[in-house]
Amino acid sequence: MKEPIFTGAGVAIITPMLEDGKINYPEFERFIDFQIENGTDAIVICGTTGESSTLTMEEHSECIRWCIKYVNGRVPVIAGTGSNDTSTAIELSKEACADGADALLLVTPYYNKTSQRGLIAHYTAIHDATDKPIILYNVPSRTGLNINPETAAELAKLPRINGIKEASGSLEQVEKIRELCGDELNIWSGNDDQIFDLMERGGKGVISVLSNVAPQETHDIVEEYLNGNTEKSKGLMDKYMKLAKVMFCDVNPIPVKEAVNIFGYDAGHCRLPLIDTTDENKKLIKDTMAEYGLVK
Repeated sequence: MKEPIFTGAGVAIITPMLEDGKINYPEFERFIDFQIENGTDAIVICGTTGESSTLTMEEHSECIRWCIKYVNGRVPVIAGTGSNDTSTAIELSKEACADGADALLLVTPYYNKTSQRGLIAHYTAIHDATDKPIILYNVPSRTGLNINPETAAELAKLPRINGIKEASGSLEQVEKIRELCGDELNIWSGNDDQIFDLMERGGKGVISVLSNVAPQETHDIVEEYLNGNTEKSKGLMDKYMKLAKVMFCDVNPIPVKEAVNIFGYDAGHCRLPLIDTTDENKKLIKDTMAEYGLVK
């Protein structure tokens, strides 16, 4: 049995940017404090929502290093260090391990679209080069590549492959992973609209975009379920479903970064090629946040 790195809601945290595009570390401090003070169970740094794909290697490592130091053990820090180039992923991962990350989040290689055998070779190479727990990240809508359940089961045999962030959208696939892997692979939802459904299938929580604006509420959906209060958990999931879906009215992280700006933090803009969302979507995001009492 592999103990999960965390249970609950880990925030797939945004990366605040200045007008010149550089990382806004003072605002990042403020936003991390808000997260920890409001129930976030882990910080997932430099993931998709953190715009890792447009950070330079130096920025990527610096951001992870800074976050680990600033969080200072208050919650686990999970470093997004995946790449479509195995050697780059190894380099980023080794640095994150040396800097004190609690775990690594490794997205499947994108664009290359390797085989399932290639996935096993890729993840095995990173596993063998590092010394921290690893969470596989399966998001085929963005990478064009799915981790098949049988592949997940093979990777689960490696001692430090701790779990999988499942964002395939297929609950049938989640059930198959659970069937094949049992307690040897923890499962976290990668889709905010499936938190409850995934918990019903043995999940340990969520790595969440929604948590950026509703950290306590997202934590509570999971916590209530784990405490046996399934009806309350389902009620909370139903209540926050609209807000969760509005965070994806445009390409992630465009809407959630807009929401964080509306919320009162200086998140800045996304880096190109991502651009600000439409005025219509901005109104939708603000009106929906107002419905939930997050803004006036």
